[in-house]
Amino acid sequence: MAVYTQLSAETLSDLIAHYDVGELVSAKGIAEGISNSNWLVETTTSRFILTMYERRIDVADLPFFLGLLDHLSAKGLPVPRTIHDMTGAASRMIDGKAVALIEFLPGVSIDNPTPSQAHNVGAVLARLHLAADDYSGRRTNDLGPGTSLHVLEQCGAEALASIDSELPDMLPMARSIAADWPQDLPRSVIHSDLFPDNVLMLGDEVSGLIDFYFACEDMMAYDLAVTHAAWSFADVGQTYNVDIGEALLAGYQSVRALGDAEIAAMPLLAQGACMRFISSRAQDWIDTPADALVTRKDPMDFVRRLQFYQSSGAGLFA
Repeated sequence: MAVYTQLSAETLSDLIAHYDVGELVSAKGIAEGISNSNWLVETTTSRFILTMYERRIDVADLPFFLGLLDHLSAKGLPVPRTIHDMTGAASRMIDGKAVALIEFLPGVSIDNPTPSQAHNVGAVLARLHLAADDYSGRRTNDLGPGTSLHVLEQCGAEALASIDSELPDMLPMARSIAADWPQDLPRSVIHSDLFPDNVLMLGDEVSGLIDFYFACEDMMAYDLAVTHAAWSFADVGQTYNVDIGEALLAGYQSVRALGDAEIAAMPLLAQGACMRFISSRAQDWIDTPADALVTRKDPMDFVRRLQFYQSSGAGLFA
């Protein structure tokens, strides 16, 4: 989240007037993230998050994303519902850009989870998969292993080596992962980006799952692998926290047990999850000017996680 587009108080007030949420009291930009402009909006009735979709999101996908929020919220998941305007629309346009008003949920994102928190995150992820199974919307995952390979090939070995001498070694690994990728594991609509900053917590309890803008239809075990890779490491990928990793898996399986084929595939799925973030971070690193006021994320963080999954094998998930 960030603020790329400035909106005047008059524009914001006029926008809020299209919703049955009272009058605008204040709007504060949220200076985090990289893709969209976001504001914390307070009205005379409540608080909301206003999002303007700036990049990396196809506006044609908004009905899928926003409808999914409403579907999951209606099923009792800690997911913010979309606030529809007085005509029933889930989004509006301002100066050619789509905006949506989303329910504000309490809670904080955590950097150092406890096993109890990780267990509850795993359980809520499984609940999400079960609740999303009958969602009528469909969206293909456009960030699978084939995309990761394509992105790394576009970067090129020379540019990858300029980031780290080990990074070109990911090219043959990406080809191998794409060639071996399973196709027949149980599927649902998945979050696919459940990093700690996309989870809000109150104590040990999950109070909010947010940022569903990579959600798609794909393998449930892959979503668990993404979450495991995102939550279970410290020290920029150098340290695996076994208590967190085991608690996350146990929490998930306390709600939805993994099948034998899913367990067998987990090491490869985890490597594919890491490769997704290796490729996107490498691309961003190369494309971002050295003097840009942006902190580039090191792809080697996820190279180390991938190497851990390679060496650990199936025993890690049994």
